Amino acid sequence: MKAPALLVAGALAGVAAPAAANEVTITVTNLRSTEGVVRACMTTNEDVFPRCRKDPASHRTVVPAGKTVTIRFTGVKPGDYAIALLHDENDNGKADRTLGMIPREGYGFSRDAKVRMGPPKFRDAVFTHGAEKQKLNIKMRYF
Repeated sequence: MKAPALLVAGALAGVAAPAAANEVTITVTNLRSTEGVVRACMTTNEDVFPRCRKDPASHRTVVPAGKTVTIRFTGVKPGDYAIALLHDENDNGKADRTLGMIPREGYGFSRDAKVRMGPPKFRDAVFTHGAEKQKLNIKMRYF
């Protein structure tokens, strides 16, 4: 009886385990001040990007602003993600705008996605996260 049990255990040991969730670390540079906070969201949901509030599976955090800011998302499953950042200098929880359109505070996106006549599309900011730890750099931009 012991030999068949050992064979089954040996066979199961050879089965690949599913990819483990891991970590995405973002270094944010070019902040114009140390005032306020940096709000970050990372989502796989194209329909809610760049605002992640309606995605309960998104990764979100708020960290104090500084010359350089490090943001760490843990428990990140492999997949296609996009990141949006806001330098909320007055910490009022929203992106302040001039004339209702032009951002008054800093913003940044994964893959350095460009802002034209509005925020970038998910496809312009998307990156693939595998099972390994991943490091990204995002430059904060201001109008």
